[in-house]
Amino acid sequence: MDPAAFVAAFADIAEHSPWVAERAAAERPFRDRSAVVDAFARAVRSADADDRLALLRAHPDLAGRAAIAGQIGADSRSEQAGAGLDRLTADEFTRFTEMNTAYRDRFGFPFILAVRGATKHDILAAFEARIDNDRAGEFETALEQVCRIMRFRLEDRIAE
Repeated sequence: MDPAAFVAAFADIAEHSPWVAERAAAERPFRDRSAVVDAFARAVRSADADDRLALLRAHPDLAGRAAIAGQIGADSRSEQAGAGLDRLTADEFTRFTEMNTAYRDRFGFPFILAVRGATKHDILAAFEARIDNDRAGEFETALEQVCRIMRFRLEDRIAE
């Protein structure tokens, strides 16, 4: 793929952040899927702090109002549905809303977790475990989760 085709195919891998695909494209050609995954992770890790923060802030809240209204990307919608976040009780939705708000207020970006294979109970437990972390550590944890999400999405799209 030329750079434009690569970016067109993978611009949505990092939530509302096509710059990640643009930077990863600079490493073409790739020997295999793992090399693509690594290039995306390097694009994120080598970005300046403002770009990394913008990337985190581009992620939707888990089970947030945008997700409920269907106003999130197809990958996010599918991932959240797979974790049962589209089938919360009223009390569960309230708890997710409270946790999303507390987390965002504390850290300045949304709670990010690669939810593939997780249940709503696992996600709430992760919220509880991470809410008291320091900001620097949580920033790094959120970036690690973004890289996991990108890896899952790339693995879904690129054959071995």
